[in-house]
Amino acid sequence: MNKWIRQIHRWLSVAFTVSVVVTFMALAQKPPLVWVSYVPLAPLALLTLSGLYLFLLPYLGRRRGAQTSE
Repeated sequence: MNKWIRQIHRWLSVAFTVSVVVTFMALAQKPPLVWVSYVPLAPLALLTLSGLYLFLLPYLGRRRGAQTSE
């Protein structure tokens, strides 16, 4: 499962980067499309959740290892 989370996290980072570039291009238009500025928030939220999971993974593994050895 951790392998899938890492792969999803990588693809989410690509999606976030593309959405930021598209947002900058849309906001550079003469009548700026303001609603497009909210598009990067969806991949950013998912990227945050998967990043927090990956960040906490080593700490959770240590805790589980300590509980099983007792």
